[in-house]
Parts: sequence; structure tokens; C-alpha cells
Amino acid sequence: MRVLLIGANGYIGRFVADRLLADPAVQLTALGRGDDADVRFDLATGSPGALTRFLDAVHPGVVVNCAGATRGGARELTRHNTVAVATICEALRRSGCGARLVQVGCSAEYGPSQPGSSTAEDALPRPGGPYGVSKLAATELVLGSGLDAVVLRVFSPAGPGTPAGSPLGRLAEAMRRAMQSGDGELRLGGLGAQRDFIDVRDVARAVHAASLSAAQGVINIGSGRAVRLRDAAATLARVAGYGGALHELDTPPGALRPTIGHPRTESVGHRVDSLGHPRTDALGHHRPDALGHRGERADAEHAAPVAAYPYPDGCGSWQQADVRTARDRLGWRPRIALEESLADIWMEAACRI
Repeated sequence: MRVLLIGANGYIGRFVADRLLADPAVQLTALGRGDDADVRFDLATGSPGALTRFLDAVHPGVVVNCAGATRGGARELTRHNTVAVATICEALRRSGCGARLVQVGCSAEYGPSQPGSSTAEDALPRPGGPYGVSKLAATELVLGSGLDAVVLRVFSPAGPGTPAGSPLGRLAEAMRRAMQSGDGELRLGGLGAQRDFIDVRDVARAVHAASLSAAQGVINIGSGRAVRLRDAAATLARVAGYGGALHELDTPPGALRPTIGHPRTESVGHRVDSLGHPRTDALGHHRPDALGHRGERADAEHAAPVAAYPYPDGCGSWQQADVRTARDRLGWRPRIALEESLADIWMEAACRI
């Protein structure tokens, strides 16, 4: 099977490439903007006609699109997440290759959901920011294209390669700085949100399974269980061996509430949730980093208050995937526990000490 992978150098794309290359039945060609791509092509500026000629020459059986932008203003997000997908769809319609399209979407397309609920694929999307809007528009283009296509809505990816600007990446970096400087406490904000973390290697397995299947439409890829970010912080502290206190700042100004005096020892097991999601508000403006380490000691009443803000994907305080469709139509289940994902995130952060 000949597979054309778009976005092989991105966070998810790198692991998808590794997974596909491990399949001896797959002949992989990488298309992207970087010098290390097999073929250089910019979807945001390239024409459908040029891409059609390439498709007819290579004649792939499957096209996997992992490309896109997670940060930037509305114009940039639209260009890289929506216009790029429009180019792919039009090129596939014109081409005679008849390739199947696997589009990697994201849970930000759904927007906020009711706490305690599981979001199924038939939920009405209400994205809370330009990133989710741009990805939802791409999904609608794929679903309306008439192509043999499937969209994998990936919830919050974690694990090796997690972007440093993501909440989990910032947690690990804050902990690394604290341990390097010998600081015995961290002041952290934004830990109240709950997300469905899923290891990026499990995402790659899902993409591989979707490439081989006949499933169409939208399929959620997540763990099926939401985890509070403060619990992820406790697990990260434990795997890092950080013995200091973590003070949560999602409380009224002047009140420092120590949520984790000592890292909790219970395993989160498979309680797993582009990350890689953008650190922007609903208007695409850059958000302040609310995960920082404490510098000089100060009394709580004199400490500068850090306002709590929603998790930066526009999805409010809660997201949890209903993953029954992935199980039934792809034969896919998550395998990697959040603790292992966090350990891999910490390993990369620790290498910078």
C-alpha cells in the first residue's frame, strides 16, 4: 500500500510516520514544507492543480493529512488548517488515483461540553475559538467532498515530543526549573480543567488503523476518561521525583491553596487525554503563561495574583471522548497509560537540566 503522508515533521505526524514505516506493507512518501520531506509542497500556497499532478504521478492508495497550525491569528489558522485541506480535497477529486483520505482533526472542534458527559461524534460542534473553527471547517470540507474519507477527532495528545508551550509541556518545564534551582515550591494556575489525554503513539496507531479500514465520517480518538490537570501535575511530580509543594492559584487573590503537599502515589492508569492546542483566547490573542515557578519567596498577601483562565483550547472546564466508534469501526483502543506519557514528557524536560 502506497501512503502519502502530509505533515510528517509535526508533533503527531512524526509518530504516524514511524508507525507506517514499521508496516512492511506500506510504501511511504512524505510531503511537506521542510527540506527533509520527500517532496516539498506548501498546501497553504500551492495550487490544487500542482498537487493533482503529483498525486497522478505517485498514485497513492491513502493520503494522510497531519499538517496544520495550532497557534496564530484567525487568518493564519484558516490558511493552514482550512485552505490547505480544501487544496487536498480538490486535488483528490481531480486526480485519477482514487486515494482514501485520513484527516487528523481535533477535539477543539466540539467546543465546551457539559461536565460529566462524554462527547460522541454526533454532538453539535460549538468551537470556542479560531483554532477550533478552522479545524471544524476543514472537517466539513472533507465530509462534503464526496471522497472516501475519514476524520479522526483527536482529543488532548500527550507523550514524547509534547510541545513545550502546551499545558503539560509548561508543567514539566516549570518543574524542571524548580528542581534545577532547588526551589521547594511551585505556584501553578489553570489546574482545574479536565481533559481526555491520549498518548501520541496511540494516536498514530489509530491513524494506521483508519488507513486500512473502510470507515468513513468522524471518529473520536481519546481515552474515554477525563483527568483533572492538577492530578496530572501530581503524577508528573511523582515521576520526576519532585518533593516540593505545589500551590494552586485557581483561588481568590491572596489565598494560596496547597493542593499537593506531596505528590500523590496513586496511578492514573488509563485515565488518558495540540495539546498541541493553541495558547490563545477566543479572539486568537496570546494568553499569559499561568504555569510558572516561584522565584523569590513572598507572603501570600503580597504575592501577585494569577487569574485562573480556561484551558487554552476554547473547550471550557471539561472534555471527555466517547470512543465506542473507534473501538467498533477501527478495532482500536488506547494502550498507553497517562503515567507513561507523563514520564516520557519529563524525560525530555529533564535532559535540559
